[in-house]
Amino acid sequence: MAHTLTVPLVDTHAHLCSPDFARDLSAVLSRARAAGVAAVIAVGETPADADHNLELSRLHPMIRPAAGLYPTVLESDQAEALHRFIRRNRPVIAAIGEVGLDFWAVKEEKDRELQKEIFKGFIQLAREMDLPLNVHSRSAGRKTIDLLIKSGAIRVQLHAFDGRGSTALPAVEAGYFFSIPPSVVRSRQKQKLVKQLPLSCLLVETDSPVLGPEPAVRNEPANLALSVQAIAEIKSLPIQAVAEAVAANTTRLYGALSGIGL
Repeated sequence: MAHTLTVPLVDTHAHLCSPDFARDLSAVLSRARAAGVAAVIAVGETPADADHNLELSRLHPMIRPAAGLYPTVLESDQAEALHRFIRRNRPVIAAIGEVGLDFWAVKEEKDRELQKEIFKGFIQLAREMDLPLNVHSRSAGRKTIDLLIKSGAIRVQLHAFDGRGSTALPAVEAGYFFSIPPSVVRSRQKQKLVKQLPLSCLLVETDSPVLGPEPAVRNEPANLALSVQAIAEIKSLPIQAVAEAVAANTTRLYGALSGIGL
């Protein structure tokens, strides 16, 4: 595990409803708190995940529930169900996510067009509800950013972005944020991205249970400090300065999440 964070931070993207955490979630959250993680935004991929995240947030106050539809789920009825869920639970929903585009898994043009339409619906809902979008963009970074900007998206987090820094720049100019997972310690692409992007647009995430420091080992929110440490090393900045900047960035996107000192 990483060292304790110097400033209470938010894990802005984790899959706590995953079966990987079914047996020991309380212990996982205890380790996260001990490591300085103040809150975890629990993203979802299906309507069932949305229900699960909401229930987990009632059991564990440090969990902030999100609701979204994974881009490979090309089911308009599931998207509509999530729209209704988000409207109904707007006071407690931290974000819409994860949602977005995935051209690595979805190859057929007709399926990609449906994927875009579903994503557009969530972008419009985010604007209407004034909620952040927690966005997936695997092998579709340029198209995702272009669609977000053209659709007027305002509050945006691009999670685990797999594109180049130059591809990301229009999103930086639009005021969007990029979250860095602990896999940055082993990913040249993530290291290059951190080097090229300004600190003012960086958040941290774990994407637990994946994207940890070791590919075959379950990742968990306590590893969040590894992202902060890596950013500090890549940018030759003090860890404290990076932690403070990331905390401020998180507040800019998500507002003052109650009870975490941000």
